[in-house]
Amino acid sequence: MTVPDGLRVRGNDYRTLKPDERFTPRLRVSVVIPAYGGQDKLDLVLAALARQTYPAGLIEVIVVDNGSAPPLRLPAGAPAGARLITCSRPGRAAARNAGLAEATGDVIHWLDSDVVLTPGAIEAHMRWHHAAPYLVVTGYIRFTDVAPPAELPGDLAAYFEPAEPHAWIVDLVERTDGLTDNPQRPFSLHVGGATSVGARLIEAAGPMDEELILGQDTEMGYRLGQAGAVFVPEPSARAYHLGPTMRMRDKAPIDRVSHAFVADRIPAYRWLRGHPGRQWKVPYVAVVVDGTAGYDKVRASVDAVLAGTIPDLHAHVVGPWDTLDRDRRAPLRDPDLERVLVHGHYLHDGRVRLATTPDVDPAVPFVLRLPAGWIPGEDTLARLLDLARDEGLGLVNVLLHESSEGVVAARLERVSAFARARVVAAPGEDLDDVVDAVSGVSWVEAGTYGFTTEPVPPLGRRGAYRARLEAQAEAARLAKENQRLREQVAKWKEESTRWRKSAVELRREVGTLRRQLAAADRAQQSLRTLVSTTMKRALRRRLRG
Repeated sequence: MTVPDGLRVRGNDYRTLKPDERFTPRLRVSVVIPAYGGQDKLDLVLAALARQTYPAGLIEVIVVDNGSAPPLRLPAGAPAGARLITCSRPGRAAARNAGLAEATGDVIHWLDSDVVLTPGAIEAHMRWHHAAPYLVVTGYIRFTDVAPPAELPGDLAAYFEPAEPHAWIVDLVERTDGLTDNPQRPFSLHVGGATSVGARLIEAAGPMDEELILGQDTEMGYRLGQAGAVFVPEPSARAYHLGPTMRMRDKAPIDRVSHAFVADRIPAYRWLRGHPGRQWKVPYVAVVVDGTAGYDKVRASVDAVLAGTIPDLHAHVVGPWDTLDRDRRAPLRDPDLERVLVHGHYLHDGRVRLATTPDVDPAVPFVLRLPAGWIPGEDTLARLLDLARDEGLGLVNVLLHESSEGVVAARLERVSAFARARVVAAPGEDLDDVVDAVSGVSWVEAGTYGFTTEPVPPLGRRGAYRARLEAQAEAARLAKENQRLREQVAKWKEESTRWRKSAVELRREVGTLRRQLAAADRAQQSLRTLVSTTMKRALRRRLRG
């Protein structure tokens, strides 16, 4: 699946691909539709697939009946060659996997049995897949409450509109400039309603997780991202969802159930992993250390990472543990004593993996490869992760030591960036150079990030836990104080508004009083004039008499 340099997407900025509007269709697409009841809606979905502008000979449609009663059937208006298979295992993930196992296309297009595609939707998807083989493309779904017709109307928009957009997808796309602005979780775009994926990507990532109750689409999207996927929103691939989704009807309880399971599998959901004492199926970081470098060096490095401020990690200690044969009669003369000590020291630690190879679970987002004997500080790993996340880097090299014998370095690797690099690298090309092209590489100094070779008394897990609790308490105190200040400012603003209103009212009252005083002055002056005139007249009459 090697691609030319010009098709190497950096991060998730797919805009460099520029798919050809006049492309020649050559890739086959398998449309997989899990269905449970709803024959009337399925008939419309299949009729819409029969109207696609993408060549019918390159479209394979697989409907998976997931235990419907009565059983589903293929209507007369279904696309030519459409197949109906059954899956007895309950759940949409199982049904999708059953369809996936039957699919022969170069691209897999997930489609729900109540989502009606507009005629150009599949062509809009496939235009991208002809541009690069490692894409996940999601169309724009609109939700309609209009009653489904007996047969598919000629003008879908005229019939189904007005319809509501998929609000959170639109919001995600708009907030990240179309998912190109270093989004932290682009895999969230992988929704099963109308998303297409390169078949080789699914082969690398694996099928849907049937153990999950909900959240299977997102979890698979995460693994696709780990396998090197680029996620593309395509607004011209439009579709109509017949009625609201289950999540739209019951968002809060759906999220509650989904989050309880996906937290274990998606380390990128950091807010679901707030408890510092928990361990998870897929850790956020794996720290790989050579377990054969000597007990003291290995312990210094491993204990330091376990005592750091990032608790969501596993230490991956590598050595030939399966060949270890302890000499219990004369342990001090055992030639494997150093390995025996490392093995015995970490055998029962839940956050340490005694592994025979340096290979790490590909679902782990970050891997720190740390030479034994080098000791990171408490917040060293946290700072390196911040650097990698903030700048979207695929590799951060830490220069630990340099001499005439060479360079000693630690490496923080973003697993998804290396997966992407392997997809697009030319034969024999240096993988770090490809990572630099698709994600970015940086070098930093060991001292700047707190690395040392001098052992320091670690806080230990309890000490680190206590320090984290203290930090959380301080953060809570600052947040409370910040909230108090905000409330006080709000009160001041409210009081200021009241004073401004009072000042306006007072000015009005003063104006009224001034007008009343002026009127009184005028009345008093008139009275004085009247009195004066009356007295003068009376005096003249008296003098004449």
